[in-house]
Amino acid sequence: MKTTLIPLILAALLAPLPASAMDVIKGEILQGWVRPDGNRVAAIRMTMAPGWKTYWRAPGDMGIPPHFDWAGSTNLSAVAVEWPAPTVFREENLTTIGYKDQVVLPLVITTPQKGAPVRLQTTIDLGVCLDVCVPAQLHLDGIIDTDATRAEPAIAAALAQRPYSAQEAGVTKATCTIRFNNGDLELETAITLPDTGGPELVVIETGQPDLWISEADTTRHGGTLTSRVDVAHSTGGPIALNRSHIRMTVFGSKHAVDIRGCTPG
Repeated sequence: MKTTLIPLILAALLAPLPASAMDVIKGEILQGWVRPDGNRVAAIRMTMAPGWKTYWRAPGDMGIPPHFDWAGSTNLSAVAVEWPAPTVFREENLTTIGYKDQVVLPLVITTPQKGAPVRLQTTIDLGVCLDVCVPAQLHLDGIIDTDATRAEPAIAAALAQRPYSAQEAGVTKATCTIRFNNGDLELETAITLPDTGGPELVVIETGQPDLWISEADTTRHGGTLTSRVDVAHSTGGPIALNRSHIRMTVFGSKHAVDIRGCTPG
């Protein structure tokens, strides 16, 4: 895909949401529990109308990544969203990644005042899809004041659905090679790990939201999974990649694996 197509794709994705689709997604805050360190685990549950889906944090070549704005929250200094392993939706000439019908997104909340309630206020900009994909927005506001220390089942189940870590999956090596090809920047990763079940897909994230990443061309040779992507700046600016910030998620038919950082190839 040429980078000149990016504005056209975004314009199509950001078309006005049809009035009939305004109620296809609902959100609610789940209370969760208090961790031994005094911080909290909570969650956001999003429920979609039958057949509708929403996107994972890296949605694929033509998706709308979700964005969380926590402005207005109190007794909250940081929030980490823990993503359950999503589904890879393969259609003709298009691959997207996300969740269908319902998803619980666990939140690990760092609280400056231990033991005090948390006012959780967030605006979530995200995409929802049926036959077409359109933008939506959720506004959630709630008080988290539980003193429970036992895990809440729905949240615990979502945490258990996260991809395996590199260590858990038996990853022994992950390298990144950066090169230029006819003026375009290419990033190639090579991951040594046991087969996750074919066909395998690798999704590469740079940790920089202003960079566009193409869908990976992925092949396996024995114990090594190799992927190549094109990288472009959304505004045409310079590109600087930090290998320690590169995140690779392998999706196979058996399980997914989350690999953070790579060494020079």
